[in-house]
Amino acid sequence: MRPKAIDVKVLNNYELEIKFDNNERKIFDVKPYFKFKIFNDLKNYEEFKKVQISGLSIEWENGADICPDELYNNSRQILEE
Repeated sequence: MRPKAIDVKVLNNYELEIKFDNNERKIFDVKPYFKFKIFNDLKNYEEFKKVQISGLSIEWENGADICPDELYNNSRQILEE
């Protein structure tokens, strides 16, 4: 079963810290998605910061979202010290 996003924090440089229900925390870089039209609004950092948890993943007010598998698989793990 795929891990579910349960918390999201906005970081600098259009990155997000995602906490999943398996207790993993990962960093997801949204910048590569700016090439897609629906993500263009998110170049405005005030709009980018309006991200929220939605279902198994995340979503913005303009309807842009990230596939749950992509969110999990394309994030880099935060190494605990």
